[in-house]
Amino acid sequence: MANVIQYSTIIQNELDKMAIQESCTGWMEANAGQVKYNGGKEVKIPVLSTQGLADYKRANNEGFVQGGVNLSYKTYEMTQDRGRAFGIDANDVDETGFVLTASSILGEFQRTNVIPEIDAYRLSKLATIATSASMGADGYTPAAATIVQKIKEGIKAIRQKGYNGPLVCQITYDALMEVELYMAGKLASQTFSVGGFNTTCPSIDGVPLLQTPENRMYTAITLYDGETTGQEAGGYIKATTAKEVNFIISATSTPLAISKQDSLRIFDPTVNQKFSGWAMDYRRYHDLWVKDQQKKTLWVNTK
Repeated sequence: MANVIQYSTIIQNELDKMAIQESCTGWMEANAGQVKYNGGKEVKIPVLSTQGLADYKRANNEGFVQGGVNLSYKTYEMTQDRGRAFGIDANDVDETGFVLTASSILGEFQRTNVIPEIDAYRLSKLATIATSASMGADGYTPAAATIVQKIKEGIKAIRQKGYNGPLVCQITYDALMEVELYMAGKLASQTFSVGGFNTTCPSIDGVPLLQTPENRMYTAITLYDGETTGQEAGGYIKATTAKEVNFIISATSTPLAISKQDSLRIFDPTVNQKFSGWAMDYRRYHDLWVKDQQKKTLWVNTK
């Protein structure tokens, strides 16, 4: 069936859009332009350093003191290589109905499984990096009387490290509710753009507060392999020793996130050798990194 390639291309394009626009962390992929990616698992991330100001020498027309610039690339490997295969029996759907059925199946899979897992992985990694850089506070249960102060303390901690650029705050629904109760209708709002899609969200001191489900806000997660007994459902769970995160503040330029979907493969019943029906293979590489010099532009607050 000649249209199978067209089907897979159309469906894949829609899945890629959804992965950015419906993800709570889709904004992090805007920084992927800094990364060199030529396929496979490896990426190269630029590391730039310059020397500081020197005295301008007027005597003898010497003028400027030559400074040094060091630009190098550090190689990283995408550690997240995840996928699933799905099948639809030939008796359950014809070729015309297959397009709608496949789109529905993969769309639901993307919304309920793929996007939450990618979000949870990215946020847990940021939380771990912030904690290792001593940029965070724990043991806090959100309360209306203190939540705004806690957020402001996080913003202040990052500003005191010398970063004055834009920030964003991923915050749980429970924590945000306490913010709204404290502000009592006086909470400012602003527009935040993700993948060309603008959304209006509350903000504190010009920092947008992005509502994030609690089940994506952990300091660590355990990924299920889909085969081991007890892990057949796949996906992820909160790691045994993980803490629940109230909010994470980050410079918008700090997380370098990449998510690459391998070509979606669709096999019609005449080609599929495993069973009589349509088969679909979905695979996605993804990961997130933070440059060493930017680790102090993160702040995590946990319970």
